[in-house]
Amino acid sequence: MTSLGEYVMPFHIETLSLISALQTALMALMLWAGTYGDAGRVRQSLRLRSAALLVEAAGWGSLAAHAYLSPAALLLGGNAFNLVAQGMSVVALRMLLGEALRGRLVIAVNVFGWLGVAWFGLVEPNYQARVLWGSLAIGINILLSIEALVGVTVRRSSRARAVLLAVFAMAAALLIWRNLQLWIGDSQLQGITIASNINFFYVMFSGLQPLFAGIGFLLLYNEILQQELRLLARIDPLTGVSNRLAINEATTLMLAHSARYRQPLGVLMLDADHFKSVNDRFGHNGGDKVLRSLVFSIRATLRDSDLIGRVGGEEFVVLSPGADLAGAMLLAERVRSTVEKTPLVIDGQSLALTVSVGVAVAAINDRDGAALLQRADAALYEAKRAGRNRVKAAVAKSKEQALTEPLAVKPLS
Repeated sequence: MTSLGEYVMPFHIETLSLISALQTALMALMLWAGTYGDAGRVRQSLRLRSAALLVEAAGWGSLAAHAYLSPAALLLGGNAFNLVAQGMSVVALRMLLGEALRGRLVIAVNVFGWLGVAWFGLVEPNYQARVLWGSLAIGINILLSIEALVGVTVRRSSRARAVLLAVFAMAAALLIWRNLQLWIGDSQLQGITIASNINFFYVMFSGLQPLFAGIGFLLLYNEILQQELRLLARIDPLTGVSNRLAINEATTLMLAHSARYRQPLGVLMLDADHFKSVNDRFGHNGGDKVLRSLVFSIRATLRDSDLIGRVGGEEFVVLSPGADLAGAMLLAERVRSTVEKTPLVIDGQSLALTVSVGVAVAAINDRDGAALLQRADAALYEAKRAGRNRVKAAVAKSKEQALTEPLAVKPLS
């Protein structure tokens, strides 16, 4: 009987390599076709990944055609294709995730990996050392990919990242297994083209990796696109701040956080005074410039934890976590004073702009975000009715009912 260690799988290395080349090239074309005509960082990363798959397919093709190539050409060319594809894939993944590309490190790792393979293949022939040297380069590429995925996964978990992490973990395990078989096993292999179980399993599973990694890459690409679309749906296109939908969602979340940690939540409702006259004087393009300048002035007075959003034509909301009534009033007056003292030059003409501000503060157990915003809006109405360019507050007189009681704040001198 033939033992398992002596039994050689019926498929030839050439056949497996050809299958891997075809499926890798097909995956590359599918990825490229899916981004045709698109632009942007996320799409560019997918195109780079597609190019990497084509290079990898060329590497598998060279292995499939090794009978027609010289040993030196197969050694230098096949490993060059493999390492270049590895490096491109690392950069593509890090680009997709928005991480630092580490391009110089990737180039250095793969160049030294190729030089080591060439040295132990042509100058001082040693198959085990050659495989080990190439595996070290591939292993570093895998670690760079895992490092990017883990860094993002800590911030935001996803199934696509989990799939890719599993693929890279299996790739690392495959590298370790192959090297252990060559160094401490009883194999006397001297090349990847020799028919053996070690080469058979290595080529088979290595050929499946581009397919699994490509699927994971597509899933990750789709997740990131969905996140971008979700973000775009919550950003005001003119000023770049949150829109009404985002403010409503943020108010609900901040109220829940305030209730959990028993902290107040201050809300400022701001409106540019006499903005119709601004549009009449400068036109709508000039009015848009004024609104962007107004947002810049408001942001200059806010903390990092504060959130500003546009909820109307010239109406804005500021959510200030942890701000009680006194703190919210002080912030509102600081905003009002900053806007008043900041001169605007629109199309070569000066403009003095002021804002009216309404302030409301959520009670510790308040969960009604719409009512909180309405109280701030009612206080804003009182500020405008009282003459504009001032701050007024709405305070809750009881836990059961929130009534608007305008409170004036003394302007900063």
